[in-house]
Amino acid sequence: MSGTDGLALATRGLRKSYGSRRALDGLDLSVPAGVVYGFLGPNGAGKTTTMRVLTGLIHADGGTVEILGRPFRRGDRHRLFEVGALVESPTFYPYLSGRANLRELAASGALVPSTRIDELLELVGLSDRAKDKVQGYSMGMKQRLGIGAALLSDPKLLLLDEPANGLDPAGIVAMRDTLRALASQGKTVVVSSHLLAEIQVMADVVGIIAAGKLVREGPLKELLSMQRVVKVRVRPSLVEAAIKTLASFAPAERLTETDRDEGWLAVRAEADCAEEVNQLLAGAGIFASGLESGSDLEMLFLELTGGQAVGGEGTFVGLDAPANGSAPAGKGTDA
Repeated sequence: MSGTDGLALATRGLRKSYGSRRALDGLDLSVPAGVVYGFLGPNGAGKTTTMRVLTGLIHADGGTVEILGRPFRRGDRHRLFEVGALVESPTFYPYLSGRANLRELAASGALVPSTRIDELLELVGLSDRAKDKVQGYSMGMKQRLGIGAALLSDPKLLLLDEPANGLDPAGIVAMRDTLRALASQGKTVVVSSHLLAEIQVMADVVGIIAAGKLVREGPLKELLSMQRVVKVRVRPSLVEAAIKTLASFAPAERLTETDRDEGWLAVRAEADCAEEVNQLLAGAGIFASGLESGSDLEMLFLELTGGQAVGGEGTFVGLDAPANGSAPAGKGTDA
């Protein structure tokens, strides 16, 4: 049995450079079949470059890619009929309706049953706007249409780059439910996202990359079980004093530098130590206004990536579409 048996997607030693900058530096990913896989990394980590390689938009300088158990090489464009892809900013013909755009995409790829388009419009909640021109769609509606386009050929593997872009909270929940349902049907869904909280409730397996290399990968529950933390919020002016107070008990650090999380600390301690943390702070005259315990994907991410922000390297234009947006997204190229 090879090291990639049972995997829907595998990369080994993947390398890609842009001039003197190395975007991928021996990247090894192992994505099991039938899961939602959260693909995470800070800005410039190589996520977008990886997605471009996997969809045939660019070619790696070295290494190998296996898709659905078979090597994926130059000239294998037909293999992408088994793969659905949604890019960060899907591009469609603005003067055509949502239904007409899906028909155009269906005509350019693998054979699609005539009933499939209406099924997908219903799935992504666009049935009532199917006849409207896409130029009148909101960003969230275009994103939902992009998900429909990615599902046209009923692919076994979905590659989704920031699928929640432009979606309101209800839309994000609906997308999560849809992706979970697809995985339960045996499909494999790879989601590149900066929404760590959403990945934490949606993904079965997570891969985290930094500087073009894999730094951690595995079942999310197992990774979080190793990441115990007590989070405590104090008055911002007392953050440094709180860190010093807790130093003899357990390492503590600012959770993030954002205004939303101002005053929050992460204490590297077991969840059942929350009461003790509170008592130590109170004994020093520092009173917590918030206290949480448990495992946290954000803390794991920050620890593994050196506290860098999560995100992508840049705009990922639509598949089969030039940057000016004059053609629709949906199918991969061998460009």
